[in-house]
Amino acid sequence: MKGDEPDLHEIDRYDGGVGWIAYPDETMERASHAFAVHNDESDEDDVWVVDPVDAPGVDDLLDELGTVAGVVIGLDRHVRDSDVLAARHDVPVYVPERMTGVADDLDPDVEVERFGARLADTGFEAIRIRDSSVPPWQEVGLFDGETLIVPESLGTGSYFRGDRERLGVHPMLRLTPPTAALSGLNPERVLVGHGVGVHERAAVALEDALSDSRSKAPGLYAKTLRSALPF
Repeated sequence: MKGDEPDLHEIDRYDGGVGWIAYPDETMERASHAFAVHNDESDEDDVWVVDPVDAPGVDDLLDELGTVAGVVIGLDRHVRDSDVLAARHDVPVYVPERMTGVADDLDPDVEVERFGARLADTGFEAIRIRDSSVPPWQEVGLFDGETLIVPESLGTGSYFRGDRERLGVHPMLRLTPPTAALSGLNPERVLVGHGVGVHERAAVALEDALSDSRSKAPGLYAKTLRSALPF
């Protein structure tokens, strides 16, 4: 992994949302996201932060959207800096109700809220993408009819994408793509936990990624092997 110091790179800007990669030179291309939802009671915008990696300048991005209301963990391995941001903004960390083990990795002083089929009053549906013990993989996506956030099963990092793919299924899931969970959603944009999101013809990219997952697996694996060779 490259990039020892954070150097925030903004990605995925759209009306009411923004993303960033805190370490733009690292191989994993860990992406974080934030979206704003209008709060009728306060007549202001609440900001929800998903799987964040902290970096100088993150709070400036969030302040542009509104006031942080919560930090969300969508994958059991994506605790990242969730508790750091939650503590700094004095808000809870929101964890899917069936996701186990995550609270043990958080600062014990941070409040944890569990959510079920919907994320609080955000209008985002929680989609159970994967719930596996072998290998350990608990993942929940978020979808509000326009924006689909997929923490891990899909990505745009180079190690996710096969030949001519704009969006790819995780290498470990190529033979068992999350078709049942994600097919037919018709999003306007797909935001991912690794890489820059897809904002043009996103629904097509999503369906292509799912339907081509198996057929393009050999090419992706070959590309990965070649990149790992020392010559």
